[in-house]
Amino acid sequence: MTSASQPGHDSEVTLRVNGKPHTLRVDHRRDLLDLLREDLDLTGSKKGCDHGQCGACTVLVDGRRLNSCLLLAVALDGSEVTTVEGLGGDGEEPHPLQRAFLDRDAFQCGYCTPGQLCSALGMLAEAAAGHPSHVTGPAAPAGRPVPLDRAEIRERMSGNLCRCGAYPRIVEAIEDVIE
Repeated sequence: MTSASQPGHDSEVTLRVNGKPHTLRVDHRRDLLDLLREDLDLTGSKKGCDHGQCGACTVLVDGRRLNSCLLLAVALDGSEVTTVEGLGGDGEEPHPLQRAFLDRDAFQCGYCTPGQLCSALGMLAEAAAGHPSHVTGPAAPAGRPVPLDRAEIRERMSGNLCRCGAYPRIVEAIEDVIE
């Protein structure tokens, strides 16, 4: 259900979500998470804290990992959004990272898993592009891919919380994909 808005408080927005274009009339106050879940019926991204602190709502926007609960949908006109539902491509086979999460039992209740997966994919791209983290050594050459050891993975994934404590398995699953 789209939230009611007064005339002049909404705009037409076109987003490409999981490879498919969607044009919607969106209230200027509507966040991306609610648009995905309520308007497009993509319920994989979870509403956890609704303050950008838990990472359960993480999606990829134009290839960057972002908390969808903090993004106004109207500001994303023309953007490419990838949710957990779009990671497997054609749906025949799971994404290699999804397979690694299954193989490593990197989830328990599964609530955080969609955000963990999207965040991990974004994190891998950031490291490949040479973006340093807080634990990247000062001698690391600028602009070169950052090697991902356990400390790098843990630091880069620290914005995604897991109430069940599956962190060791999540790190192992990510390591499986980068080896």
